[in-house]
Amino acid sequence: MAIVEFDPQLIKRYDKAGPRYTSYPTAVQFSEQYTADTYKSFAEKSNHSDKALSLYFHIPFCDTVCFYCGCNKVVTKDRSKAAPYLERLHKEIAMQAELFDPARKVDQLHWGGGTPTFISHDEMRQLMAVTRKHFNLHDDDSGEYSIEIDPREVSRDSIALLRELGFNRMSLGVQDFNPAVQKAVNRIQSREQTMAALTAAREENFKSISVDLIYGLPLQTVDSFDKTLDELIDISPDRVSVFNYAHLPERFKPQRRINVDQLPPASAKLEIFKHCMEKLTDAGYVYIGMDHFARPEDELSIAQKNGKLYRNFQGYATHADCDLVGMGITSIGTIANSFAQNVRTMDEYYARIDQDELAIFRGIEIDDDDLIRREVIMQLICHFNLKFASIEKRFGINFKDYFAHELERYNIMLEDGLITLDDQGVAVTARGRLLIRNICMVFDRYIKPDEESQRFSRLI
Repeated sequence: MAIVEFDPQLIKRYDKAGPRYTSYPTAVQFSEQYTADTYKSFAEKSNHSDKALSLYFHIPFCDTVCFYCGCNKVVTKDRSKAAPYLERLHKEIAMQAELFDPARKVDQLHWGGGTPTFISHDEMRQLMAVTRKHFNLHDDDSGEYSIEIDPREVSRDSIALLRELGFNRMSLGVQDFNPAVQKAVNRIQSREQTMAALTAAREENFKSISVDLIYGLPLQTVDSFDKTLDELIDISPDRVSVFNYAHLPERFKPQRRINVDQLPPASAKLEIFKHCMEKLTDAGYVYIGMDHFARPEDELSIAQKNGKLYRNFQGYATHADCDLVGMGITSIGTIANSFAQNVRTMDEYYARIDQDELAIFRGIEIDDDDLIRREVIMQLICHFNLKFASIEKRFGINFKDYFAHELERYNIMLEDGLITLDDQGVAVTARGRLLIRNICMVFDRYIKPDEESQRFSRLI
């Protein structure tokens, strides 16, 4: 049986806006009633657990703007603008570290952006030195320390330095190798630049190298993307992420510079993704879910096979048992049973940190019902199946009684062949895997049936 079955009419019927479930509850539910003081109380509670820590640093600077981008970023060619931001980030690191038991190891660390390699080598060294001073980092390669790389913004020496600083995983932004597509989205990046970064990473013994692609960009066709896939398979990264471009110009100003007449229609986008799915699986990649593929020997594939895959704000992950400390503008953390987000603008961030205050401005306390629903959604989106007994044992509920209404709503999906349902649990079929977000949304108490929100992207 195929890993994913494509039925254009069925997909069109289910093609509605919905969460990607990098968290549950999603950020849409965050409230400013959750304050820095709330966060501190949860940090204190988390110190009574045996959880390791995960650190995320948002470095928002970019040299040029990619028109498709929806990230929180600062576009500038003035490299000196990073210095005052990093000064505050160093201070925030110290403030955050005071809240956590210094014995807690940092099993995961991630620099995201923006373009983290926008900052200078000396600034990279200092940022990692400050982090090591205040948090308990691994001195060997046992931690998962990753960074997002723009191949246009990195040299051979930069990659050697990153390895020296402790990074052992990287994600390379490519999006599309086609020059016409690159021009349409203002991201001119030669294959040589990508290969130089990837080759350097391999020579420096990075453990895992991921490449990001985007489908649904202007001028893309099945044939043009096929050539990009040929080049991708030729360089053979450990992981591939193929993201669906969501055109939301009302939310993201750079997208207003994209010529909407050049965007492929939904039917073409589906054909591109279908072809991508077939080509990558034929090349030996495992379909992890959503938009992620990995080599069979990669940690993601192994984690999924062993039932230990997790999903967080960086996508699929292998560590489900870490408290995540988010630092820098707009970053999100997960501490004990709560989510917390930092302020979004530089001015707000500088003002908070200069006043010796945490930059947190909103979040949400996760109640018992949220915890149960989060675990249900996590099992479905990571493993395409759900065992009632595991949920009942962990939370002390009768699944069929607790979720009677939700299981009734599954009748239509049963008829459409998206899932199978028996006394033991739910299994997602090949027909339903592409519609996993819809299947998860049934358990989302914050979304009413047939409700759509412009805050979320559409499936296709």
